[in-house]
Amino acid sequence: MSAETNVMNINSNSNSNIVPTKYWHKLDDGRIQCDLCPRECQLRDGKRGVCFVRQNLDGMIKLTTYGRSSGFCIDPIEKKPLNHFYPGSSVLSFGTAGCNLCCKFCQNWDISKSREFDTLSASASPEALARTAARMGCKSIAFTYNDPVIFLEYAVDVAKACREHQIKTVAVTAGYINPEPRVEFFKYMDAANIDLKGFTEQFYHKICSGHLSDVLDTLLYLRHETQVWFEITTLLIPGENDSSKELEQQCRWVHDNLGADVPLHFSAFHPDFHMLDKPKTPASTLLRARDIALQQGLNHVYTGNVFDVAGGSTYCPGCKKQVINRDWYELGEYHLNAEGKCTYCGTQLPGRFSGAPGHFGRNRIPISIG
Repeated sequence: MSAETNVMNINSNSNSNIVPTKYWHKLDDGRIQCDLCPRECQLRDGKRGVCFVRQNLDGMIKLTTYGRSSGFCIDPIEKKPLNHFYPGSSVLSFGTAGCNLCCKFCQNWDISKSREFDTLSASASPEALARTAARMGCKSIAFTYNDPVIFLEYAVDVAKACREHQIKTVAVTAGYINPEPRVEFFKYMDAANIDLKGFTEQFYHKICSGHLSDVLDTLLYLRHETQVWFEITTLLIPGENDSSKELEQQCRWVHDNLGADVPLHFSAFHPDFHMLDKPKTPASTLLRARDIALQQGLNHVYTGNVFDVAGGSTYCPGCKKQVINRDWYELGEYHLNAEGKCTYCGTQLPGRFSGAPGHFGRNRIPISIG
């Protein structure tokens, strides 16, 4: 695939980036409450929510970053990470600015915690994004780098445009969203990676300024009320969310409530943002977490941000043989048929498969959409 793409011109004025939203209501004291996420920010005229991108303007909550982005890049789908969603395919990735959680360890803080609109130097209409993904041979578009629930209106419009071009859509999200907008948001998503930060209320409250129960509700909703393919990622931070007891509780909950076939990724932390005093996660912690998850009956458990071919590869839950070999994001031996069945024993693997695997590999291709 060429790293070059034609630059598209989009005619717009500055006000086109500010659009009305519908998840809010007025309070008796004159403020407006945003009802998008569990934070439920109560805002006076001109004030912004914690996410920074939703603002009380003209007596309503408006999204102020519609059509704007911090940049566009074509990645391997395994980088999201999604290991059971059209393996080896490429995905057009982009994000905006802001976030509705306040994680002290944020690995993308320069984007998610940005308060400068200069971060949003790129722009694209939903149709331009869908056409570019199709032209570049991408199987999907991913809303990533910062949480897409805060730019729901833009993400949904992009997803609608993608359907016209047979492009799938992927949400990389913490799942921190209220029930009513959650229905609309995931109605248009084909896949998601849910960032389960930890498995105690104390961790969510102390480190993320959020609540665990709201994220678990999103996971239960995805599993039992949608057809969205989803995988889970937990970034393991030394001394914070990596105890064997907590990992056992998390894996048992996933098994009992979501099923044995939901892929679970354990990723390595590196010091960043407000957690510069913490050491990076040793590989031994990820291996221990993976062993615990397998012992709890989960079939597909992965390690991330470390070199670990065994922890990055996929195994058949029937015959236990390796069916997808991965070296970082590069696919090696592949033993699934076009429908995702093991060629050794015929067991159907969970996920989304169609034809032969892609061979995008480890490429990362920044692109420009005018």
